[in-house]
Amino acid sequence: MRKNSVREIREALMMSKAELSRKANVSPITLSRIESGMPCRMETKRKILLALGYKLSDKSKIFKD
Repeated sequence: MRKNSVREIREALMMSKAELSRKANVSPITLSRIESGMPCRMETKRKILLALGYKLSDKSKIFKD
């Protein structure tokens, strides 16, 4: 069971993993781990939210923890 919907949202935006990792300033390996449901730091979540075009208040729409 996934703890987030980063992959689904990224794919719905037709964004590659490399593009999102560049926009969020995180490594592609980190992004792969997050998409597979592994935990990450709050700062990393913030970067991903903003790179996907969401507001910080939308955190619960993407990260279920």
